[in-house]
Amino acid sequence: MDKIIVKQRTFFKEGHTKSYAFRKQQLLKLYTAIENREKEIKEALKLDLNKSSFEAYSTEIGFTLHSISHALKYLKKWMKTQKVKTPYYHGFTKSYKRFEPKGNILIIGPYNYPFQLVIEPLIGAIAAGNTVILKPSEFSSHTEKVIEQLISDTFDPQYVHVICGGVETTQSLLNHRFDHIFFTGSPRVGKFVHQAAAKHLTPVTLELGGKSPAIIDETAKLKTAAKRIAFGKFLNAGQTCIAPDYLFVHESIKVEFLEILKATLDDFYTFEADHYPKIINDKHFDRITALIDPDKVIYGNKTDKSKRLITPTILHNITVDDPIMQEEIFGPLLPVISFTDLAFVEDYLKNQESPLALYMFSESKDNTQKIFDNVQFGGGAINDTITHVANPYLPFGGVGNSGFGNYHGHASFITFSYQKSFVKKSTFIDPNVTYPPYDKKEKLVRKIFK
Repeated sequence: MDKIIVKQRTFFKEGHTKSYAFRKQQLLKLYTAIENREKEIKEALKLDLNKSSFEAYSTEIGFTLHSISHALKYLKKWMKTQKVKTPYYHGFTKSYKRFEPKGNILIIGPYNYPFQLVIEPLIGAIAAGNTVILKPSEFSSHTEKVIEQLISDTFDPQYVHVICGGVETTQSLLNHRFDHIFFTGSPRVGKFVHQAAAKHLTPVTLELGGKSPAIIDETAKLKTAAKRIAFGKFLNAGQTCIAPDYLFVHESIKVEFLEILKATLDDFYTFEADHYPKIINDKHFDRITALIDPDKVIYGNKTDKSKRLITPTILHNITVDDPIMQEEIFGPLLPVISFTDLAFVEDYLKNQESPLALYMFSESKDNTQKIFDNVQFGGGAINDTITHVANPYLPFGGVGNSGFGNYHGHASFITFSYQKSFVKKSTFIDPNVTYPPYDKKEKLVRKIFK
């Protein structure tokens, strides 16, 4: 570990990663490597999380390929030195800024999207011109091995390298100095990462989670809302940081909506077929099933620990004080809370930790504006769920307890860069107003700065 970090830092300082040609070449190599290993990646995701071929491609493989294509399209523009305005009192001066690479980057990935959430930040780090250490999740061990092999076959280890291992390995990595740390995971571990980074004044990006709400008011189109909530919530068996964690449903349409939602789930999933994702390990299976109150289940609650399978489960008559409302579920349980006054929902959300996402299903501009203007959250959607994450033109990230910093597309390039600013002043003329002696010059300076 020590040797590879020193080699990466040396490789960066020698300037190998800075040119447009180099960065472009590395992105193309990564694209080809992912394409060529699609089968192995899918097999690993099947073994780790029982992901279907569709989910594996759309949310992991295809997602990253599209991101690379986007970066290749705009990289030259992102790297271009930009001329900015100069105040008139800086006479005969031109001002510029450009994005420079930070240096040696550490990326720590999670288990739920174990390929995408390692490769996506890697794309930004490569585009920005850095060297990179990758630490995939040990819980998704088959995907971890595929990533290690893909990277070692594609890149020189002094440029991009994978280090595998458990908690001790991560702790050891965090004892080293990096120029940026990118972490995706829980707020609890995020605090530990932040503390470790502070010892070296290392900037961090924390992509965390939280309890992301979905609100369905009395004006919503219920069939559309049911399909889009079912998709966003139960994708990857609910193991998605931006999945709707719970629902606020207006009392007047609650019964009708829940019947539609149950029928939608019947259409979406057949559990006799081996295609629904599984919970990552026994620990999380036990944690999720412990949150199920059988007296409040109105749909689902079929479990099989041998397969780590929990079917989509709806719980109603939930209150904000119930145990299931005290932590992020991160599984296929959907608690439903009814409301009669949107002001109650707004007040509740304003007094909770800021979620990573928020979703509002409504045909009322006033209701939507009330929530979106007054509640703090990282990102979200009106009449949809989770699709904002797939727009490379939108920055993705949290706020407060759900994290800080963002990435995707240009935002990734910015995250792994710093802005270098400079001026170029003419030597043709050199006014002496700024030079000593300063007698009788303060009056002129006061006029300039007004």
